[in-house]
Amino acid sequence: MIPKPNSIFIASDFHLGVPNAEASRLREKKIVAWLERIAPFAESILLLGDIFDFWFEYRHVVPKNYVRLLGTLARLRDSGIDVQIFSGNHDLWLRDYFPQELGVPVFHTPQQYTWFSRKYLVAHGDGLGPGDTGFKLMKKGFQNPLLQFLFRSLIHPDWGIGIANYFSQKSRKAHQIADSIDYGEKEMLYQYVQKKIQETYPIDCFVFGHRHFPKIVRFSEKYSMVILGDWINHFSYLQITNESRILFKYEAGSSDIILSKDPADS
Repeated sequence: MIPKPNSIFIASDFHLGVPNAEASRLREKKIVAWLERIAPFAESILLLGDIFDFWFEYRHVVPKNYVRLLGTLARLRDSGIDVQIFSGNHDLWLRDYFPQELGVPVFHTPQQYTWFSRKYLVAHGDGLGPGDTGFKLMKKGFQNPLLQFLFRSLIHPDWGIGIANYFSQKSRKAHQIADSIDYGEKEMLYQYVQKKIQETYPIDCFVFGHRHFPKIVRFSEKYSMVILGDWINHFSYLQITNESRILFKYEAGSSDIILSKDPADS
């Protein structure tokens, strides 16, 4: 991290809850330590989805874990730091709890920002680009308000959260290798950005989570894309300042390691 005030920090794919409670808690403590390190220099902190390997909100019940992270986010928000969360494909049932209890807004669609006179499009990244029709249909079903109401109304939280956790972990295990492979120009996110560039979309940089490898791709002098990586293997995050966009690897007890830097902003 560059100790520069008013920085924008973005991370994604913590997948808290896996592979087991002990490992997840150690990772959660590492995430909290990172948040505490960047807080003095942060204007905004964005977490781009799959923060939890599963999350569901009943009317009066939420998963009882992750109190260290939730308390830290509430404290950061109370201190005046802009904290925002996006839903991912594993925690797409984030709803009212974060805005109401923590003061942290939740976004379910791509959002646009202007930071340091540059325009950004930010999203978790699931369902963008061509193909993957099966997942897109499944996501629409999961986002259906009637389905959510029936799940919430007919299934006791102990059963509902247990069942959903089982299928979430099964899905992650089935895709964890593919999620970590960089397919280059065949990447759906790569193709999504290329299509936007052809449409002369008014964005300078696209920032995504979802794919579990940290990378900065420069398409031209104007356009670039950042893939954030994850906090299972890479512990990576993006810092945006008025001078640069840099992907770092968080290192507890020492200086963070630069993984990639956008050369156009050097």
